[in-house]
Amino acid sequence: MEFSDVVRRRRMVRNYDPDRPIPPDIVERLLSNAIHAPSAGFSQGWGFLVLQTPTELEEFWAVSTPKSWNSWLTNMRHAPLIIIPLSNKSAYLDRYAEPDKGWTDRDEARWPVPYWHIDTGMASLLMLLTAVDEGLGACFFGIPPENIPAFKDHFGVPPEFVPIGAISVGYRRADHKSKSLKRGRRTLDEVVHYGRWR
Repeated sequence: MEFSDVVRRRRMVRNYDPDRPIPPDIVERLLSNAIHAPSAGFSQGWGFLVLQTPTELEEFWAVSTPKSWNSWLTNMRHAPLIIIPLSNKSAYLDRYAEPDKGWTDRDEARWPVPYWHIDTGMASLLMLLTAVDEGLGACFFGIPPENIPAFKDHFGVPPEFVPIGAISVGYRRADHKSKSLKRGRRTLDEVVHYGRWR
């Protein structure tokens, strides 16, 4: 598939065929492409928790989502694969305290934005695009802050790693479009400013 087609076909898919597991070679391609994302100082401060068995998936939904989300998640729960991308701020603070970077401390105030989250987000986007290229659907969604401690405890996630969200992956089934799409995509004229913001 041409790259421009992959980009244009990418959308959040919320309904999957529960009877079609993702072949291991495709799972590996999703993850292999993710680690080609850029990272500040080549820190690569990310980790990916892969859940595929029925038990793992049921445990994920049980600990990571509030009951009030049940109707929204009904079809999402059919996904045969969930990948949780996690960022590690310490990897970045440590990397930039190394001699070639010139900082002598791990002061977080030096960072204008949290690149550990940004870089992990870029890795996530590469997985979403890879899913389209492989003929799959995928959806990036958040884990509510109040559920993160239970999620980390249940799956043994080290303290320094923070889930930036979760990605459901599977073969698409009939899916409804998000009502948010009625807002329309903003045009280039609305979002792009050349030379000066006006």
